[in-house]
Amino acid sequence: MAQTLNWGIIGTGNIAKTFAKGVTASKTGKLVAVGSRTQAKADAFGAEFEIPNRHEGYEKLLADPEVQAVYIATPHPQHARWTIAAAEAGKHILCEKPLAMNHADAMAMIEAARENDVFLMEAYMYRAHPQTAKVVEMVRAGAIGRVRMIQATFSFHAGFNAEGRLAKNDLGGGGILDVGGYATSMARLIAGAALGRPFADPIDVRGFGHLGETGVDEYAAAILKFPEDIIAQVATGVSLNQKNEVLIYGAKGHITMPDPWIPAREGGKVSFRIHRHGSKGEEEVVVEAEPLYAIEADTVAANLEHRQAPSPAMGWEDTLGNLRTMDQWRKSIGLVYDSEKPLPAGAAAVNVAGRAVKKRPDAKMRQGTVAGLDKKLSRLVMGVDNQTSMPHARVMFDAFFEAGGNVFDSAFIYAGGECERTLGSWIRERGVRDQVVILDKGGHTPNCNPRDIAQQVKISLERLGTDYIDLYMLHRDNAEIPAGELVAALNEHVVAGRIKAFGVSNWTIGRVEEANAYAEKHGLRKISAISNQLSLARLIKPMWAGCLTAGDPASREWFKRTQTPLMPWSSQARGFFTDRSGPEKKEERELVECWYSEDNFRRKERVLELAAKHGVSTVVVALAYVLAQPFPTFPLIGPRTLGELKDSLKALELKLTEKDLAWLNLED
Repeated sequence: MAQTLNWGIIGTGNIAKTFAKGVTASKTGKLVAVGSRTQAKADAFGAEFEIPNRHEGYEKLLADPEVQAVYIATPHPQHARWTIAAAEAGKHILCEKPLAMNHADAMAMIEAARENDVFLMEAYMYRAHPQTAKVVEMVRAGAIGRVRMIQATFSFHAGFNAEGRLAKNDLGGGGILDVGGYATSMARLIAGAALGRPFADPIDVRGFGHLGETGVDEYAAAILKFPEDIIAQVATGVSLNQKNEVLIYGAKGHITMPDPWIPAREGGKVSFRIHRHGSKGEEEVVVEAEPLYAIEADTVAANLEHRQAPSPAMGWEDTLGNLRTMDQWRKSIGLVYDSEKPLPAGAAAVNVAGRAVKKRPDAKMRQGTVAGLDKKLSRLVMGVDNQTSMPHARVMFDAFFEAGGNVFDSAFIYAGGECERTLGSWIRERGVRDQVVILDKGGHTPNCNPRDIAQQVKISLERLGTDYIDLYMLHRDNAEIPAGELVAALNEHVVAGRIKAFGVSNWTIGRVEEANAYAEKHGLRKISAISNQLSLARLIKPMWAGCLTAGDPASREWFKRTQTPLMPWSSQARGFFTDRSGPEKKEERELVECWYSEDNFRRKERVLELAAKHGVSTVVVALAYVLAQPFPTFPLIGPRTLGELKDSLKALELKLTEKDLAWLNLED
């Protein structure tokens, strides 16, 4: 039996009332508190549902010791703040759908639940209903053969109200975010069942839609392509009545769900139909269950121990995949909410939790120095090579900065300049230019020459929106130009104040020495840092032309002797130490060609052993190895998700001995 659960409700709108009725009808739930923006609304709601504790303000509800779990029923843009606050208050959480405005915010919410060890579920109530589970069971059992096409629609005509929630841009209005997620989540669920998984994420999303006068989608549709050529057609709208149903077409028949989204709200029977090819009629499958929202509340109580509910309810990865799909759908039709766009300088000095963006007092970040820079540099460097949207950048950069990270690495060529623009926008929004170190690269082949470098420096400064770049590096070398000529050109930019210091990436030690000798002879600045590849796994073959590793014995000895700072890229061997690699795993060509060797797999075995000993991931051990070198290292990391970033940060606390380093490097 699931344990009983004392519920508090944040918000007093219509959906809050619907859930309150569900808790009252549940087997496990008890309503003990409600929180509203005003005492009057809290009192009225409490009186209607006989709730004893009635709070003015959501903070007071979260501080209520009688509350064990909260249902968050605020408008979409407030979900992230109050979910994170609830997690930090130690409350279990059921958050109304969509969990967040976008995938990035959802990452922050899920990490808060993970870090505070509380339950969290997105409230797609249909996913907890037995009808959904029965359909999944029949698809998985092959009742209609191999699934080929899925059609899912949730759409209605609300009537236009420019000030209403569904039409307001600043409230996350429109169909995709409001009810389109039902359609995408069902398509992903059924595709997953067909593929033998809890859910599946589309490999391609093509969307279309109509944006109304307030800038949100009034109706929209999308095509989702899944592995094994499973196709889904999803549709939504808030100003168009469509037939709300789900159709699943297989090689041997099809399933029709006429009531997929709100099946038997008050409890009782609901049915779907199966038509098999060659059969004269249809089979009706009847499912009987308790009230819909009562089931949802009981699902939470039954799964508190695991902190997530099993599929077909919405688990964390399922929610992230669904929001990623919705983000792609919105991007296809040009729907970006105003809050997701770059904001004026200092306009967004708070993070997704609503707090000021600043270094945490408990941050474990180590620091180092680089010649020519008056700021201390974080020993880990955030790679800015994949963040091209402000929501993603805010969540990732905020977390890195709050952990004590202050060095951000980008390049002229990344995403056609979007990465530089996004980084610059984040720095301006947060008002942290004097606290961060921008490491930017230019002069990539075939543009590594003084003239092109000068042009790229100018463009990069414009994209970044800053007067200077702290540490500028040449992305590649050009052996046809004397090293001294390139160093002289970089010195000109130092003198002009466009850059504070410079370095080189993918240069041989010989070329570095040539450049430094020229600089010393002519009284110029020398190279301050180098960015060649280094990781515990030895690079067998560079993944890009013109790339060099510092992992060979001669280079390592040179860095040890000169104590030149190294800012190594692919410091974690691009996933080699994760479960993505293995002698029998040949799917990822880059991993195979660049990292697969007998001695690297021996290193991986030792990493696995040491990771188990210390209770950390293999990635943490591999990164700690780079940090522990006998010369200054500032490893570049390229996390795509908040979970990956948080895991990498643990390497700062893992201290490896000289014996550990030698053993990992097969030197015993």
